Amino acid sequence: MAEPVTVDDPGDPRLRDYTGLTDVELRRRREPAEGLFIAEGEKVIRRAGQAGYAMRSMLLSEKWIDAMRDVIDASTAPVYVVTPELAERVTGYHVHRGALASMGRRPLPAARELLGRCRRVAVMEAVNDHTNIGAIFRSAAALGMDAVLLSPDCADPLYRRSVKVSMGAVFSVPYARLDSWPHGLEEVREAGFRLLALTPDERAVPLTEALPGGPARVALMLGAEGAGLSARALAAADERVRIPMAHGVDSLNVGAAAAVAFYAVSGAASPRSPGAAGAGGP
Repeated sequence: MAEPVTVDDPGDPRLRDYTGLTDVELRRRREPAEGLFIAEGEKVIRRAGQAGYAMRSMLLSEKWIDAMRDVIDASTAPVYVVTPELAERVTGYHVHRGALASMGRRPLPAARELLGRCRRVAVMEAVNDHTNIGAIFRSAAALGMDAVLLSPDCADPLYRRSVKVSMGAVFSVPYARLDSWPHGLEEVREAGFRLLALTPDERAVPLTEALPGGPARVALMLGAEGAGLSARALAAADERVRIPMAHGVDSLNVGAAAAVAFYAVSGAASPRSPGAAGAGGP
């Protein structure tokens, strides 16, 4: 158990994990290199710990000490107590939730290892918006997707914004990065998955018509906001599929499209009771 330590110097080296959290490019480089990520808010910090991530330290405002007392007592990681003003000077923004934790990363599994125990997976290409990453992971958790595979240029699911938007769902859905793109898709196919590329193209097959019955393995491919899947990714798919639209709407944003498609894929692969879909949520 670590006793909370009050810190009043924004330049204190013990707060280094939390400096410049709004500098996206800096944090993108630094966090993976140093083996850390930032969890924000009581629920997310608790979920990170429950998922087995080791805590490096916590940064709390005074009023959060009692609420986080059980977490503090169960950890040997140092706890730094700062004023809201000091927290803003260190992090670069107003920390509304008043609680941050620096957590240690774990090695990612190999894609082949992950695929061996899955039946329905999401495959993302070049999704580099952290809000979209978080939203997609939250839907994947809630709607029963077994895993997520990322192209090499996808954003980091453990970046603070992704973790926050997902409400910690990034901790409960296994994920891996494909080593190459789109050649890595062949590894998915060799594992027995049918690659379905989601596109707004009207020539594509409606998603529900393309879904196989029974226990077939399905990999649903999603592209970045706006651009969608690349021509190379579309060419590598087994079939192009779409979500039928009404009222002249041509497409949904990638987060909404993912939720609709995950529901369809999950329902086709494994029928559920009426209340089951909500039970898997974060």
